[in-house]
Amino acid sequence: MFNKKKRKRREEKYLVESIRQAHQEWEKLENVMSRSIDPSEESYMELSVAKAKYFYLLREARIRGVHALS
Repeated sequence: MFNKKKRKRREEKYLVESIRQAHQEWEKLENVMSRSIDPSEESYMELSVAKAKYFYLLREARIRGVHALS
């Protein structure tokens, strides 16, 4: 009973941390792309993957009812 609650909190913390890391990665790639003179196709693909990963994690948090402040 108590073990499930601890595990759920750990998973929530991990999900929130993953969201923060994905957002930082997306912002970093977006910053690099905006400063790039001639960005490659691979760079565009990396940016779209980072963006998709971030939005997937946000959607997963919404489904699970996880809030960053809780």
